[in-house]
Amino acid sequence: GRAICHIDLWYLVWYIQGMGTVRKITVHVPEALLEKAQRSTGQGITETIRRGLQLVAASDAYKKLRALRGKVSITLDIETLREDRG
Repeated sequence: GRAICHIDLWYLVWYIQGMGTVRKITVHVPEALLEKAQRSTGQGITETIRRGLQLVAASDAYKKLRALRGKVSITLDIETLREDRG
């Protein structure tokens, strides 16, 4: 099957675990935009719309991460990490 990307994982962790219900909605979108989006995802309408909503939801998290840029200092010792794999 298709490889799972980081947005799929992020969505599963933050939304699927806490959301037990699904809402059916009606969305009016330009036909050309929907077709272009479906070509991009290679999926049907529902999955394409769902992917778009995932990206919108993820964008807030990415914005918060970008705000931390240069404010968090992380030091990693690569040898210690390799020993941990044992």
